[in-house]
Amino acid sequence: MDTSTNSVGEVAPQRARFDAPLTLSGGAALPAFELVYETYGELNAARSNAVLVCHALSGNHHVAGWHAGNPKNLGWWDNLIGPGKPLDTRKFFVVGVNNLGGCFGSTGPMSPNPASGRPWGADFPVVTVEDWVAAQARLADRLGIEAWAAVIGGSLGGMQAMQWALEYPERIRHALAIASAPKLTAQNIAFNEVARQAILTDPDFHGGHYYEHGVVPARGLRLARMLGHITYLSDDQMAEKFGRRLRQADLRYSYDVDFEIESYLRYQGDKFAGFFDANTYLITTKALDYFDPARDYGGRLAAALARAKAKFLVVSFSTDWRFAPERSREIVYGLVHNGLDVSYAEVESMAGHDSFLLDDPHYHAVLRAYFEGINT
Repeated sequence: MDTSTNSVGEVAPQRARFDAPLTLSGGAALPAFELVYETYGELNAARSNAVLVCHALSGNHHVAGWHAGNPKNLGWWDNLIGPGKPLDTRKFFVVGVNNLGGCFGSTGPMSPNPASGRPWGADFPVVTVEDWVAAQARLADRLGIEAWAAVIGGSLGGMQAMQWALEYPERIRHALAIASAPKLTAQNIAFNEVARQAILTDPDFHGGHYYEHGVVPARGLRLARMLGHITYLSDDQMAEKFGRRLRQADLRYSYDVDFEIESYLRYQGDKFAGFFDANTYLITTKALDYFDPARDYGGRLAAALARAKAKFLVVSFSTDWRFAPERSREIVYGLVHNGLDVSYAEVESMAGHDSFLLDDPHYHAVLRAYFEGINT
């Protein structure tokens, strides 16, 4: 347990219910929904120090600290958030939320469908980054936050930060897009489709209604996660961590595990399949695929970004080949074209896409300096 002075300590999730219907980008409407969220620090009297943390594909609302009875389950960005950390909770009121369609308490495929009383399953509508931001705006209203001091996220979370700046330009003063992109490349969409097919073709998927059969499409979810992990790591990091090291002294000449990297991928796949929901994985990867703010502007990102008024920090990592630095520079160029205030950092790191989750001194120094410059 981290009992040091720079930890937010023990935290508890909260729940907000919204009874007004939410019309989604695809045309469907949720009659009502709930969001699970956590907060760290104190909202100041002016309600001007709030920071929203948006999560990536497998993330959730548990961003920092630990839950009662489970001190080892630290929040996924605990190294970044807390007293004296780059996102300092002595200065900022930090909010983490589990998005719609999630599997950690917010309304999603595992929730009861009010029309049937059974879990939504595959009938849960596809949601987009735009839908998540619309739901987050309702949460901000509920918390009495008229404008965020900042919205920050890595990967898919960075896309949400960008969407906040476009959809609610008056409600966000700073947007921090880390290891992100203005849209997915064809290669990235292809990776997501292979992962989805692994789940959709699992015999235990049952058309997305596996809850009613008492099973989980674990094989498909396991394969999807194994594929994802390959893309999150860099070749250099794989070579350093695993190389061609064997699990045992001799080759086994079988299809069982020979190499350490095989063992690692199987472990990560099994672990993920034990806590994540397959329908949520499908929904979230589709949200990734669909995000493209330039689509309605003839593919011109600069035209799409003209709506923004926030100041931006854009961060990329040298070995991130899934969301490569040139993709972050596209965002920077589009913002500069519109005369917006933007800072950019390209961090040298061996850790690939996962770098945004790690405690890298250069990376954290960049974030610390930026947050210290935000007036509340």
